[in-house]
Amino acid sequence: MLKTQEFQVNIGPQHPSTHGVFRMLVTLDGETVVELKPVFGYLHRNHEQLAEVSTYIQIMPFTDRLDYFNSMSNNFGYALAVEKLAGIEVPQRANYLRVLMAELTRIQNHAAATGFLLNDMGAWQTPLAFGMREREKILDLFEMASGARMMCNYFRFGGVWRDLPPEFMPQLKGLMQALPRFFDESELLLRENEILMSRSIGVGVLPKEVALSYSVSGPLLRASGVPYDLRRADGYSVYPELDFDIPVGSVGDVYDRILVRMAEMRESYKIIQQVIERLPDTEGGHINPAMASMGKQKALKPAPGDAYGRVEGPKGELGYYLVSDGSDTPYRYKIRAPSFINLSPLADMCRGYKIADVIVILGSIDIVLGEVDR
Repeated sequence: MLKTQEFQVNIGPQHPSTHGVFRMLVTLDGETVVELKPVFGYLHRNHEQLAEVSTYIQIMPFTDRLDYFNSMSNNFGYALAVEKLAGIEVPQRANYLRVLMAELTRIQNHAAATGFLLNDMGAWQTPLAFGMREREKILDLFEMASGARMMCNYFRFGGVWRDLPPEFMPQLKGLMQALPRFFDESELLLRENEILMSRSIGVGVLPKEVALSYSVSGPLLRASGVPYDLRRADGYSVYPELDFDIPVGSVGDVYDRILVRMAEMRESYKIIQQVIERLPDTEGGHINPAMASMGKQKALKPAPGDAYGRVEGPKGELGYYLVSDGSDTPYRYKIRAPSFINLSPLADMCRGYKIADVIVILGSIDIVLGEVDR
């Protein structure tokens, strides 16, 4: 009988399938995964420590660099934390503008994430090109509003940096006319695609109980059948006033994660439609008048205390914990990063599958290393 033995393979840290500088130390028996050890930290840059020597408003552009695909959502969570700490009110119009940006962010993230995952399965570039095409249209809108496509730095304490320019709404309405066709075409091409189904159904299963034990969140958790979404569970900003559903999966495999993200894009579309209808009748401006000047933002000194602000980002619960000692810099600044926590059960999701499945399972989690390492 042929004698065999287990062996180890390093995937990464510089590897196109790891979605950043990330290493997986994989123990194999033939092609079957016996154990997997995630190794990260290559992109650590002292984000939290830098924040503790910066003023509150100086931290806002730093948050853009966490999940650099979703700077608007990053801004949103940090602004909520500071506003809670300092007791700052946000006008109704500013809240609707924030939700508009957050839901556009979710659509562009999921469109690109689905394309990247198809790349991981071997459908080289074509699905990704369709996703990136829609993402570019949304980045055009971000640029109009904030002046930047990716590092938007758009949110301010008490609102947003400025109101929408006149050309924004016509372009947004044009995008809204085109998006349903993109959703329909994506589902038509992918939902019953034989190759996609064979690579994703029953692969990387994350049972509900295991998902909860690791505190994962976002589409990864909902695909496992848990209808937990902070927009409903926490009811921040104006989400309680809006009508939308929480899509969930039933198995918790890679296929369910794809379907949940597709369904979430449609729900974000519903939210944006409601925002467009209500925005003309909203009260207040784009920012609380008491915080409108940059001098007020720079001079912010919350009373001693602590606060936790969180949002349902495209990848899951993004939270910021702040402790104030009464000075103009946070005494403590701590981030709950969904990419980091969602990466934790990777070994459980890969054990027993083939090495080729590892790449697909990792892609289905949808991580950004800027947020994992901080």
